[in-house]
Amino acid sequence: MASEPATETAPKPTASSFISTYRSRHQTDRLSIDPTTRIFVTTAIGIATGFGLGFAEGCTTSSLRYRAENAHRLPTTEKGWYLYHKSKNYHVLLGGGKEGVKMGARIGVTMGGFMVVEKAVDEMRGTRDFGSTVAAGLSTAGAFSLWNRFPLITAARTAKMGLLAGLCYGLIQDGVSAMRGNKLGYVEFVKSLSDRLR
Repeated sequence: MASEPATETAPKPTASSFISTYRSRHQTDRLSIDPTTRIFVTTAIGIATGFGLGFAEGCTTSSLRYRAENAHRLPTTEKGWYLYHKSKNYHVLLGGGKEGVKMGARIGVTMGGFMVVEKAVDEMRGTRDFGSTVAAGLSTAGAFSLWNRFPLITAARTAKMGLLAGLCYGLIQDGVSAMRGNKLGYVEFVKSLSDRLR
């Protein structure tokens, strides 16, 4: 009687094997994360942050506005004060929600646009370093200034902030990439230049 051939079973995937496979596949990507995920996550973080900031600002503004609009007709009874605060809370939440949605959309689109421009410049240049991030920061700052119709002085200040943010963020990404063993174009250029000068 012939024995049945032993069948090999594939090893079950674990979380650590998934992470190591993902890292090796995206070793050369920025922060070892594929661009689509980076754009999605960054946009989501921008929306959440903007909503939180806008909600807080909207609640404060709506509360002050409600008090100012009703200062001439303050209630005089306990029931009146209850209805006053109930109505005020409704207006505060509504105002906070509206402002949160506006600011969340604004910051989410700005941060998502920053990531898209950074990726596009990476593809055009054929390399990934802080230069693309600086270009993305300046482009985003310029688009933001045009959208808000800033005067020249304010636009220049915004461009300076975009340049600084792009430079810092780009150098941080380059540092992480270098720690992961990836070669940076400008570092290799400086090394080759110093070797020639010796």
